[in-house]
Amino acid sequence: MSPLAVGTEETWACLKAGRSGIGPITQFDAAEFNSRIAGEVRGFDPLNWIDKKEVRKMARFIQFAIAASEFAMKAADLKVTPENDERTGVYIGSGIGGFEIIEREHKNFLEKGPGRISPFFIPATIINLASGHVSMRMGAKGPNSATATACTTSAHAIGDSFKIIQRGDADVMLCGGAEACITTLGVGGFAAMRALSQRNDEPVKASRPWDADRDGFVVGEGAGILVLEELETARNRGAPILAELAGYGMSADAFHITSPPDDGDGAYRVMRNCLRDANIEPGSVDYINAHGTSTDVGDKIETLAIKRTFGEHAHKLAVSSTKSMTGHLLGGAGGLEAGITVLAVRDQIAPPTINHDQPGEGCDLDYVPNTARPMKIDHALTNSFGFGGTNGCLIFKRITD
Repeated sequence: MSPLAVGTEETWACLKAGRSGIGPITQFDAAEFNSRIAGEVRGFDPLNWIDKKEVRKMARFIQFAIAASEFAMKAADLKVTPENDERTGVYIGSGIGGFEIIEREHKNFLEKGPGRISPFFIPATIINLASGHVSMRMGAKGPNSATATACTTSAHAIGDSFKIIQRGDADVMLCGGAEACITTLGVGGFAAMRALSQRNDEPVKASRPWDADRDGFVVGEGAGILVLEELETARNRGAPILAELAGYGMSADAFHITSPPDDGDGAYRVMRNCLRDANIEPGSVDYINAHGTSTDVGDKIETLAIKRTFGEHAHKLAVSSTKSMTGHLLGGAGGLEAGITVLAVRDQIAPPTINHDQPGEGCDLDYVPNTARPMKIDHALTNSFGFGGTNGCLIFKRITD
């Protein structure tokens, strides 16, 4: 569920074609904002998935999570039954949650008083209700939880689900994240931090990771949900297996609330930890779907951390940032990008980094500039880094038998 398309294969087709989903903000009047562009999910009608009377009880991020979960369940040919319901869990996070409803209900309070606050306000906005609604709709009675770790949210949800299955507490987990904060406060808050691109007259060129002319990230919205399943369980039911999740790493910068340390130590350690968990050598990784937000400091530091992690092999890697096309989904980014990484492994294609015209200072890796690349991908890694110095990394492996 992305700014490129409503649907998995549709989104993937746009990514391979190098299309941008960035455009002028339409969800509110952004005329007075210094950044007036975003990656909006266009053409999304929640009534295609959710009953009309239920829609008003859910923030937009929850609606995205429900729709993406149904896509994932269908693609996995998975049905929750009395035989497997206690072994099927849901773990979906969001970095911010229901901002648009918080803003709306606060306005109601100021204009009409406390008696006009909706009784659905709290359950419509809190982060774990994405997992809650998906669990109730699917009948999944296994582990049910949520994360809220800024831009690492989805990676943590997927990685934690991986560990839940490994320790035997579930056979199947629907996991990932969703975000919908293209609102006055969402955009205004990031703009106040001077974190957003102001390339308002050229929105499709605004998100340009590692490029010399990058000037900040672009807010996006959407969801990425994966079905993780214990391998033999999946094989026994004849499930269509796209890739194997081989490793998960976590780390903390322990440095600053928004900026990484100059040496990229937290990013280096999370990739190192992930490689160790997967029990593979750095030289086995072929492709990295990078965090790559299009910020000056972040892009340089991630490049430095990749070189420190992979040594000479770093210059043989394909490294791309699909945020160049989707914008930054914040808490939903890791889920969407994990899904993209799985599809890259499935189809043996590295999606491009678009808008990469002139490498920025310190940005000297192979960023798959502007055109998708067919290539051998046996192992692919995806990075997520969040405010507060929280980091997550996942490695996916090609299924060969």
